[in-house]
Amino acid sequence: MKINDVILETVTKIVVFIILTVAVYLFFSGHNSPGGGFIGGLVLASAFVLLLLAFDIETVQKGIPFDFKRVAALGVFIAVTTGLGAIIFGKPFLTQAFSAFDLPYFGETELATITIFEAGVALTVVGVVVSIILSISEDV
Repeated sequence: MKINDVILETVTKIVVFIILTVAVYLFFSGHNSPGGGFIGGLVLASAFVLLLLAFDIETVQKGIPFDFKRVAALGVFIAVTTGLGAIIFGKPFLTQAFSAFDLPYFGETELATITIFEAGVALTVVGVVVSIILSISEDV
């Protein structure tokens, strides 16, 4: 017997967008204040977990057709590559570079390689957390 969870599914559709917005904010505020790739990735993973709780796994996997193990591997690759990029320029591993640019509509903006590293960390965290949740749910 299928339980009718119309309220849960409707609220989830709204709350997921709020969670995604908070995750993006935490990700981009990370290099100057608390936050960053790890906590942004955890909050982003919580949105996927909420979707998995509200809907069945097959529905979520149809809507988000990613192999989260590959997402984690891509994240590790990106994070390590940013560290190796410093070695190419003769700097110690994981040395970060930054510069300020005058961008249209945004004004003076600081762009740093730490953002690319943090994106790798976020992808790794999302991939690992969702893979763990999916593997736990397969055992039930």
